[in-house]
Amino acid sequence: MARNFLTPITRTTLTADICRKLVDQLARGDWKEGNRIPSERELGQRLNVGRASLREALKALEIMGMIETRSGEGMFVSAKSEFLARPILWAITEGGHVELSELIEARKLMEVELSALAAARATEDDLEKIREHLDKMEAAIENPDIFFVSDLNFHLAIAEAAHNRILLRAVQLIRNLMRQWMADTARLPGTPRLAFGQHRAVFLAIKEKNQAAARATMAEHLDAMATRLRCLQETSNPSLRESAEVGSD
Repeated sequence: MARNFLTPITRTTLTADICRKLVDQLARGDWKEGNRIPSERELGQRLNVGRASLREALKALEIMGMIETRSGEGMFVSAKSEFLARPILWAITEGGHVELSELIEARKLMEVELSALAAARATEDDLEKIREHLDKMEAAIENPDIFFVSDLNFHLAIAEAAHNRILLRAVQLIRNLMRQWMADTARLPGTPRLAFGQHRAVFLAIKEKNQAAARATMAEHLDAMATRLRCLQETSNPSLRESAEVGSD
């Protein structure tokens, strides 16, 4: 691995300066996704900074989702989609139901068309991956905590099958929000069974290379799940019902 990009910080040894320098290295790709980064001791020596300030900077990077610590193994670079999603997740969860409506709109705009692209472009390997997640959903209909994970993977597999890297990245950017949406709705009685039937219809449309049907079935699914999520949010916090209606049809 190239090491010459780690040069001493000469201006100050403040935590913010250390954090800024490490963010620059990560953003430029000096360390790739999944790479193990040097230990605190080695980083301190090469950056010419104290361990206390360095440790605080690394904690900040971990909170941001840019690095992760694996017990007994060290620190590793997180996938870009993980740390890019954090600010969006914080913004939406702080803002309430208006942002929920925006998330619903964003998913419909992206995933309806991704389903149509998948119907046109999916390979046999793509279809097998989508089917695998569909089978796991069916097996977990009575277990919401497992069901929603396969649900998320099903949608990501469709995004991959569309073979558009920009749109795939866009979906990956909001996957933490999608995960929360699916985890919440999966616990509503009857949702897993309903969602499985809708997912199956989406899969069949993609398998049959029917783009119109892929669009229609994905739109139907997202509308149904959005309605359930809105109802759940209103029930859990009735005082927000008025804001929940902002931006909805």
